[in-house]
Amino acid sequence: MDVLERKKKIKFCADIAMASAKNATTSWSNAVISDAMKYEENSILVDNLLTHKSRFMPQKTPVCKMIALHKRFRSKKILKKCCSVAQRAKKTFPPTSNSATYITKRLVKKRTQVLKRLVPGGEAMDEFSLIKEALDYILSLRVQVDVMRNLVNATEVLNESNSPIVD
Repeated sequence: MDVLERKKKIKFCADIAMASAKNATTSWSNAVISDAMKYEENSILVDNLLTHKSRFMPQKTPVCKMIALHKRFRSKKILKKCCSVAQRAKKTFPPTSNSATYITKRLVKKRTQVLKRLVPGGEAMDEFSLIKEALDYILSLRVQVDVMRNLVNATEVLNESNSPIVD
């Protein structure tokens, strides 16, 4: 196994451990574990890393929630088409008094889309849930980084204490 493969496996194990520590109480932890269980080669590793398999039951999105999400998405598409047709007809830009709010809304929308891609399972969340999950995910990542730093420091200390003393 080369260094890159080892790095990927360590990151994978750390992500699964971090998600299992959440007891599948958050959407991002469910998404991480569900994604990991999709591949046959990961199933043994996931089973060993999850301490209590009964704690994790992948939560499927209820059908009514999926339908509502689909309807909302379809409504947004229709609204976008109507707005684009109206804008082409007018051939004008947003009024100068509302340009600041227009720009702000576009920036917020773009940043929300980026955040949805970064947080596991974020694509299916509304804005409020997304921010809540993102904050929780950030805290978990910070803890993960601290644990890994401590492991590296401990390994370095052990290597120094085991190395022969050269006079």
